[in-house]
Amino acid sequence: MATSEQKWGLTNPISVDLPTQDDVKQNEALIAELKSQNNFESAEATEHRVQILELFQQITEEFVKDIGRRKHLAPSVINGSGGKVSTFGSYRLGVFGPGSDIDTLIVAPKHVSRDDFFEVFPEILARMSKAGDIQEITPVPEAHVPILKLEYAGISIDLIFVTLQLSNVPLNLDLKDNSLLRGLSEVDLRSVNGVRVTDEILELVPQVKSFRQALRAVKLWAQQRAIYSNITGFPGGVAWAMMVARVCQLYPFATGAVLVSKFFNIMESWRWPQPVQLKGYEKGPLEVREWNPKVYPPDRKHIMPVITPAFPSMCATNNINHSTKSVIQKEMVRAKALTNDIFTKKVSWKKLFEKHTFFTEGYKYYLSVISGSKSKDGQQMWGGLVQSKLRHLVSGIADWDTGVDLAHPYVKGFERVHRCATEEDVDAVLHGSMKFVVGSETVEGQESAKHKAAVAGVVDVQPPDESRKVEEGVITMWTTTYYVGLELAASPVAATKKLDISQPVSQFREQCYTWTAYDPSMNSLCTVHVRSYDLPEDVFGPGEKRPVKTKKTKTPKGGKSSSTPAQAAAGSQPSPSTNSPMPTSTSVSSKKRTLESEVRPIAIGEDAMQRPLADTRCDPFEATSRSSKGRKQPTIPHKLLVFLEC
Repeated sequence: MATSEQKWGLTNPISVDLPTQDDVKQNEALIAELKSQNNFESAEATEHRVQILELFQQITEEFVKDIGRRKHLAPSVINGSGGKVSTFGSYRLGVFGPGSDIDTLIVAPKHVSRDDFFEVFPEILARMSKAGDIQEITPVPEAHVPILKLEYAGISIDLIFVTLQLSNVPLNLDLKDNSLLRGLSEVDLRSVNGVRVTDEILELVPQVKSFRQALRAVKLWAQQRAIYSNITGFPGGVAWAMMVARVCQLYPFATGAVLVSKFFNIMESWRWPQPVQLKGYEKGPLEVREWNPKVYPPDRKHIMPVITPAFPSMCATNNINHSTKSVIQKEMVRAKALTNDIFTKKVSWKKLFEKHTFFTEGYKYYLSVISGSKSKDGQQMWGGLVQSKLRHLVSGIADWDTGVDLAHPYVKGFERVHRCATEEDVDAVLHGSMKFVVGSETVEGQESAKHKAAVAGVVDVQPPDESRKVEEGVITMWTTTYYVGLELAASPVAATKKLDISQPVSQFREQCYTWTAYDPSMNSLCTVHVRSYDLPEDVFGPGEKRPVKTKKTKTPKGGKSSSTPAQAAAGSQPSPSTNSPMPTSTSVSSKKRTLESEVRPIAIGEDAMQRPLADTRCDPFEATSRSSKGRKQPTIPHKLLVFLEC
């Protein structure tokens, strides 16, 4: 419990005022809205989680004993060796909801190794589980943080393992104790870090209840606005939690609703790259690298640093780039204005949690990154690998002189299943055709353990050896598509420059192809430009409408083209069919001549360009055209450019 004399964090509180009656009413309204948004899990579902964790504690203790028996330890040592299951992430923070996974750490004494965990623990788990409870299990020992991913009794569980230099591990072991880190490897430190960070956060906030209420609201807002994804270049769950915790330290007695308002007011004007920190640095028992931009040059590249409070301190937002930072700041401005209106009773909390408009109003141009495989399991891994590299493409497009001011990645992918009859159909699918789709869903919330393993950065996990599914001449293809909104340069000078994303696209593809299991006969990767009115129907939610292409009225020579709303409505054209192999088209005018750009994608293996059916050939990465006689034509404004890379 906070006291008025207590200092929380690195600075004194901004305010120690107690909640007013209006503050309490606003908090009640916030909780009611969160409940209406299905943000809380039912008591029965939560009890199911508790029972599963109790079972895993029993399994862990039996696993530790089993290893002791295999290594011929004394019975007294075996019986007293213990073992502990600790949770972290959203479950430990108390902000989980329906469908949330459980991040779990298994702590074992020194006679149990990580190899024992991956080799023996699955056996013990299978023996002590009910039939059918283990729905999927994927060991990922090569990951940056070695992990065992489970779908267990309807719950996604991530199991991480650490062995401490102790003879026994009691249930009341406090993992925040830095002395426990002695003798641990860097992999062990990363493995135990999640629990230590989560426990530190809960200890460093003045009011845990208010913190949890505020964090639930901020998480829901970030998810609804599509800026919640560490792997894509936005803050992840722990980063949002630490930012909310810092605001809690500045307003130790505030209600959850007030904290939400203060959060947006403070973070909207935060002086980045000044880091968000909950406590000062502390000396640990090991000589290991900690986040320190004064010592380590790579740390100076972190543009929105949020630093973990547990030793060794790390940056939780190292994936954020200039484009995603701009998107976050734009959303902060919107949220600040809305929460101010909420407290002046102009709007309700529901307005804050309105869904994003990424596809409906966000951008005029998009880049679709299409990964495809000839087997379902293979695509789960290949698609996850491509997703883990997507932020590098976004950074490259934004950082290079490409003619793009901002590249905004959408945080979810779209998985689709296609049934093709010919290789030409397969080629069309890989270039964006929706003609052969028989099923689709968004990736987030539907990821398999294999997909999550690939996203975690594993490059050595081999997909199952499956051949292409062929049924009576039908070829089944699995694809995952990620979309990047493109905001083109707006200045007159930039508008005449060539649009050239060949370098970042090439680097991105090479990064994906370094996957040791990559097989060009099984895995494919294409990047295709698509306009807003050509986006597939399945990216739009219930009630959302795809933008419509409007036809401008023709004006006399020397006049300006314009159209009234009525004319636009009357002249609007239906969106081009998503059955077309190429999802977009455009036209280029040069003097009195108009070149129709009905475009077909060339076959895989040829030079990466699109070829208009007219006599002009357009390089997909340079807005420069040549006539059939080889004469250079005037530079095409890059806003009209269509490109494709396969």
